[in-house]
Amino acid sequence: MKKDIVFEKKGKVFPQIIGILGILLALALIIARLNLLAVVNVAFMCIVAALTMIGVFFFKKVYKWFIIGYGASAAGIFLYYLIFGADAGFGAFSTGKTGWASADNPLFAGGGNFLTRLGGGILLLLPCIIAIVLLITVAVKKFKKVGLHKLVTSVLSIVLAGTTVLYVLTMNLRSKPNVDRLWDGHDDYLDGVDKAKSNNPNVLFILMDDMGYADTSLNGAIYDTPNMDRIGEEGLNFDNFYSSYSVCSPARFALMTGRYPFRGYADNVIYPTYDTFSPFAQTRIFNSIEMGNNCDGMLGDEITVAEIFKSAGYNTGAFGKWHLGDYGEYLPTNQGFDYFYGSHHVNDMAPFYHVKEEAGEFEIVHGVEELRDENGKKDQRQLSEWIHEEINGWITDQVTNSDEPFFAYYATPWPHAPIFVGDEFNGKTGMGAYADCVTEFDYYLGELFTTLENLGVMDDTIIIFTSDNGPALEGSVGELRGGKYLAYDGGQKVPFMIRWGNNNNLWKAGETRSQTATLVDIMPTLVELCGITGDGGTKTNYLPFDRDIDGVSMVNLLKNDTVIHTPEHPILHMKREKLKAIQYTVPTSEVLKREEYADYTYPVLTENEYITFKYFQRIQNDNSAFFDKFRKNWLHILTDDVGENLNRSGVYPSIAEEMNAKMDEIMKDFKSDRRGMNEEYYQ
Repeated sequence: MKKDIVFEKKGKVFPQIIGILGILLALALIIARLNLLAVVNVAFMCIVAALTMIGVFFFKKVYKWFIIGYGASAAGIFLYYLIFGADAGFGAFSTGKTGWASADNPLFAGGGNFLTRLGGGILLLLPCIIAIVLLITVAVKKFKKVGLHKLVTSVLSIVLAGTTVLYVLTMNLRSKPNVDRLWDGHDDYLDGVDKAKSNNPNVLFILMDDMGYADTSLNGAIYDTPNMDRIGEEGLNFDNFYSSYSVCSPARFALMTGRYPFRGYADNVIYPTYDTFSPFAQTRIFNSIEMGNNCDGMLGDEITVAEIFKSAGYNTGAFGKWHLGDYGEYLPTNQGFDYFYGSHHVNDMAPFYHVKEEAGEFEIVHGVEELRDENGKKDQRQLSEWIHEEINGWITDQVTNSDEPFFAYYATPWPHAPIFVGDEFNGKTGMGAYADCVTEFDYYLGELFTTLENLGVMDDTIIIFTSDNGPALEGSVGELRGGKYLAYDGGQKVPFMIRWGNNNNLWKAGETRSQTATLVDIMPTLVELCGITGDGGTKTNYLPFDRDIDGVSMVNLLKNDTVIHTPEHPILHMKREKLKAIQYTVPTSEVLKREEYADYTYPVLTENEYITFKYFQRIQNDNSAFFDKFRKNWLHILTDDVGENLNRSGVYPSIAEEMNAKMDEIMKDFKSDRRGMNEEYYQ
């Protein structure tokens, strides 16, 4: 006689453990409020679905406690996103204009509320609910034919596993950040910004993507970049400017906020949040695991340079690559920009598309399919042209039709890989796609400069040119060590040039600056250069007062090459919430004053007025043949060793010890006050 499948109600030990574990995981999710635990819960659901199927096939039983564990975990996920879910995303389908794999499905993104999250959550979980209810119903019901009963129960166990996998691929993974919020200070500060005067300069900030320090001909590139070079030749060129991180998103956070990305839980690359059916898609769960405390981008309560200038009456626009979030508070037009054209993501991610965005609402103007060729492969050859047309038209419109100055953020996606080149420039240099791509951007930059000249605002515009980090696969770092992702100088030292024709004699055209600065310095620098004031002019160089600003104004450096990054304000080299190195400059006379170094006659001390130290506590080897080796207690003098080739800790032991202690102190302060809150303000 064939053994029938039964619904096992008895408390077997292993099924009981599974059931209790499901309840505990659900409670942990609700209490801790971490997206990561939602991922753990849904993985648990998959495991339990598989165990249920094994129980049916091999033990002829549907275990009650498996069902309890599965149901508890599913209920925990449902309640978590119902209560703490971000209003944009799955389950928030009332006003959405974008979404899902094709980035054009209105059901799965946009603004929503509790009721839309409720409806959407039920909709997504419904296949699992139906499958488990049918499985229980069939398991407890006796069929006349045992074989049919076994077949139906077995099929339903497979269906439960399948619907669970479907839920994994479609579930909401967007939730509200579980962090200290700084909205009060954000609003108070911006309310106090004074309107700009009629003679305030315009700002054009140009940011390259993965461009190496030596990838302009002014810095030694073997191909020509005449329009990039023009900025330095008619303004200032920097020998020692650093990104504030060696990967894209965190560096852009530093630029926008004047703060190190640790402050905003933005210590790594931010991925798209649009869910897709591809089980290994980049858009799945990455942010939930990698980003801290449910942050999906640059938090809306950060005060951005765009918000400052918008509050000061500037017209603000962003063009090209955003890469700081793709919904809700993370969108560029919710972060101070009046208008955005470009992509929310980096060009090697999926989905990739171009949008036009205003007031937190965007529409896709170049969709995923349009950015593929006839074989279905990526085709981004027109990106440089499209972005140029948008920023060129926007600036023309602002100057022609507005009396207010403009702040334009020109963030090209190039030369980030995969590299694409417009047909007219393909093969132009004979050096490959990388050089062709940079050459194409340089051409369009020249066209933009012509527009500024024709509009009569070229000399009234502060033009800044730099890169978010060093090169990855191609590109030149010159004599530097390392590249993208590493804290060596090749990953963070980038080209930097600034031009301002009417600069009030702050500098002379064609000069070079050798002292160090970094991306966190940009916000305080522009606030001072543009004369941003607050509270009716009573406060000059008006910066946020409710939070730590890590950057230092570069104005004195621009004037006369003054040292701004001293032991009190070191440059930090960070990676994934860890401080990898610190760097600062001191007078050589201060080093020679120390008794242990008084007799030193090394040229680096006798031939230089200042000396720049960089110290690593522990850093991975950049030689892939020795990937398992680490450099520990490593002190470099960048003044005479730009390649970071020699460890000087044995020669300057007390300086290495001091820098080691300084790193520990900085990280202790960071961890004790993650967001850098002004205690007096937030008491």
